[in-house]
Amino acid sequence: MTTLRREGLVDVDVVKVAVVGLGVAAQVVYLPLLARRRDVFRVTAVCDLDGGHAEAIGREIGAAAFDDPIATLDAGMSGAFDAVIILTSGSHGPLVRAALDRGLPVLCEKPLAYSLAELKGIPRDARLMVGYMKQYDPAAQRMLDTLHEVGGAMAVRHLDVTVLHPSDESQLLFARVRAAKPAPERVAPYLEADDQALATALGTSSERLRRLYSRVVLGSMCHDLSLMRLFTGSADTVDHAAVWPADAFPPSVEVSGTLRGDGAGRYGLRWHYLPGYPAYHETVAVHHDHGSMELRFPSPYLMNAPTTLTCLSRVGTTERRTVHRDVAEAFERQLVAFHRFVTQGEPPLTGLQGALEDIVTAQRIVRRYAEWAGHPLGGECVEESDSDPTAAEQPAERLSELL
Repeated sequence: MTTLRREGLVDVDVVKVAVVGLGVAAQVVYLPLLARRRDVFRVTAVCDLDGGHAEAIGREIGAAAFDDPIATLDAGMSGAFDAVIILTSGSHGPLVRAALDRGLPVLCEKPLAYSLAELKGIPRDARLMVGYMKQYDPAAQRMLDTLHEVGGAMAVRHLDVTVLHPSDESQLLFARVRAAKPAPERVAPYLEADDQALATALGTSSERLRRLYSRVVLGSMCHDLSLMRLFTGSADTVDHAAVWPADAFPPSVEVSGTLRGDGAGRYGLRWHYLPGYPAYHETVAVHHDHGSMELRFPSPYLMNAPTTLTCLSRVGTTERRTVHRDVAEAFERQLVAFHRFVTQGEPPLTGLQGALEDIVTAQRIVRRYAEWAGHPLGGECVEESDSDPTAAEQPAERLSELL
């Protein structure tokens, strides 16, 4: 099918895509779902730094294989594909910028970047969608609609999140993932770029703080930050952050603060890495003047396993409990939204602005923990507040100069 680019849109029914990064997310989630949705997508290129791994997967799905991300993006400029899905590990900032510079619409898995500096100068209207699939979960969307019915974000008294996270290995026992094994010299430049981005963000050589920020807060808790942003907006303040035990990693993390607006709402986030825990559990509860709503998420690697939404309300003298379960897959709904974004220009739930807000909140969490624990910190985490004592609690103002 001929591809016509009109005002940044792709005028086709079936969008040709390249998948860059062929690890767990690609093998367990994206490639199977892209094959399922062949009515709207066709994978025409795959890329991994392990060229043999890319060639094996390319043969299986009938796609061209690359071992260089930039060469892959260059192929898109000549019509090999219409859009790119970036699933590489680490920071995605440089690769996303390279794709956008080539005029390619991008769906990028979280985190978008480790530092704000990596994203400086990217246009506000960049053709960018950031992959927070839980925002597209049918239960989360129903909860958002129900929240609007009771007064919206201003009605929220408290937003409460608890994550019980077993090891990834235990969650993936069923998946039979094939490991990529790129040569160390191929990986080294990307690791160096990540290291520089972390130095820019945190201004510290503390390996524990770097891993806490990159692997825990931006690597996992960011999903909960995205849900908070969907329901109530990004956190207004980060009043408290604790990390324990000192001799374990990943650790447990607890964060609390105030929500935006004049409703005097607060939030609490608790994230526990428990390697031997029986199964992944995540609950997101909202309490308001007229009742409560609670989401219970299963492991993200289980396709079409429904999230449960339970709504508690009162009818006269009766306590009413309503339960909603929908087997529609959140990742699939996200892909369909990406298709609409590419072909119709429908804005994604998270674009550049939302991803930047999450990075700012992540930096404020690490800053608050460092203050609480007495660890030195620098870089973007503190440079704004050093010049303006209120800047640490003003994410919108911090982002204005980047957009």
